[in-house]
Amino acid sequence: MPMLIAMGLLAGLFFSATFILNRVMSLAGGHWLWSACLRYAYMIAFLVGLTLLFRGGRSLARLLRLFVAHLGFWITAGSIGFGGFYALICFSADHAPGWVVAATWQLTIIASLVVLVGFGRRFPKRIWCFSALVFVGVVLVNIQRGDRIQLGELLLGALPVVVAAFCYPIGNQLVWEARNGNRRLPDITHPLVDDAFNKVLLLSLGSVPFWLLLLVVLHPPPPSKGQLINTALVALSSGIIATSLFLLARSKARHPSQLAAVDATQSSEVIFAMAGEWLLLGAPLPTPIAGVGILLVFTGLLLFIRHPDTGDTDQAKLTADATTPGQ
Repeated sequence: MPMLIAMGLLAGLFFSATFILNRVMSLAGGHWLWSACLRYAYMIAFLVGLTLLFRGGRSLARLLRLFVAHLGFWITAGSIGFGGFYALICFSADHAPGWVVAATWQLTIIASLVVLVGFGRRFPKRIWCFSALVFVGVVLVNIQRGDRIQLGELLLGALPVVVAAFCYPIGNQLVWEARNGNRRLPDITHPLVDDAFNKVLLLSLGSVPFWLLLLVVLHPPPPSKGQLINTALVALSSGIIATSLFLLARSKARHPSQLAAVDATQSSEVIFAMAGEWLLLGAPLPTPIAGVGILLVFTGLLLFIRHPDTGDTDQAKLTADATTPGQ
């Protein structure tokens, strides 16, 4: 469990760059759709290049065959988990400061639990308590600026992030379920899916039809040079490094409590973003209320580490649920 938490926290560090850079691009006048779809265009290019460089063309060909063999599944999971999630995040950056988006995004902690229950997973009630503690901590971190939120920011900046908070765990859990033998989903129990980079590439490819449809419908103006550079940085830090670390941690989880703990580490994004602003932009140090919030976040994560549900009964239940979901 400590290793899973560590990987999740490191992913949170790289994820935190997304909110700052998206807001920078929005303030510079770049259209939110380019901020979203260019990230995945870069990700596909990066991952294809890395696969060819380190694993060769034969490995890439096998991965593409797996993608085509389950085309409908990868388009569905990619459109929800990558497309819907990130389109809503970038849209919100046009209507709210980055800290509002980052704070609201922490609802994914609770959303992840709801998604796990929806897929028939079971875990002790204390997991809800640990997640709630983390969430309360994130609220306290941001409450010092709460009086600045306006109605427009709430409707156009926060609400889309609430939906995104459900899209991301749904997409990830679809892959986890299919990989672990859920009979309601295609069987993708292939060794290639064990690799986090491969999963990111497959989901990114699956999101392509979603982005093409949005481009046809919205017809955004061409992206600026700065937007091209910033989206490349987001693709590398958040799309490649952070997403791969996060999916790797989830793939190593062996029961629902560990999955919930890994998902909860995303709350660290707000803390890393605040630290980055202080170090790089000279922002003021957190207030005492924010300090309490930070303490609560890491207390919740510590409880996940010290009280994991690792019994044989829970493991057996997970195995059973993987083949007979919802029972």
